Amino acid sequence: MYVIFFYYLCSPIMIQVKDIRKSFGTLEVLKGVRLEVEQGEIVAIVGKSGAGKTTLLQIIGTLDRPDAGQVIVNGVDVFALGEKELARWRNRNIGFIFQFHQLLPEFTALENVMMPGMIAGEKQQVLRERATQLLTELGLSDRLDHKPNQLSGGEKQRVAAARAMMMSPKVILADEPSGSLDEANKRDLHRLLCHLREQYRQTIVIVTHDKELAGIADRILEIRDGVIES
Repeated sequence: MYVIFFYYLCSPIMIQVKDIRKSFGTLEVLKGVRLEVEQGEIVAIVGKSGAGKTTLLQIIGTLDRPDAGQVIVNGVDVFALGEKELARWRNRNIGFIFQFHQLLPEFTALENVMMPGMIAGEKQQVLRERATQLLTELGLSDRLDHKPNQLSGGEKQRVAAARAMMMSPKVILADEPSGSLDEANKRDLHRLLCHLREQYRQTIVIVTHDKELAGIADRILEIRDGVIES
């Protein structure tokens, strides 16, 4: 009991989702979703196609707004922010890893990783050093000047992970990150996500159909009929 109590004292709530509702036309996808994620926790969200997993992830990441409800990240009521302030906050606090990488084809791996810092207006030399460090940590020191079409699927996903880490965000959101990878690269991705949590104390929320990927999480939550079930 004392060990569990101490764990909760040392693991503050990083993400609070309170009664989130979202409809598209007459279809109500999210029906009062409630969710809490602790700092440093990996949570996997699963469910059938169309259940609202990606919609929920986009709302947590402030890429979309709910019709009702609150999202509080690290104590910030994010949808109470103005649009410009919210964009700046998102850039510094949320890292995204998408299924199809979303790398910019005309830029090198290094430049893609630097992009969040460039948007924030930080100094090029500082960004270059940080991006080089991240890519080197992820085993891509010999791919810095390669463009996405010169990289394998697994390498692209590692570049995307480095880009997600560029601003040292509090939270990483991963939307079907293993969906386009073969088995070997899926295993590499699983190890990578665990490494990010262990080394950087990242809070990670993963939306996935991949049972093996969901299995690395501390908790697996299912969306069913517009609400979350443990």
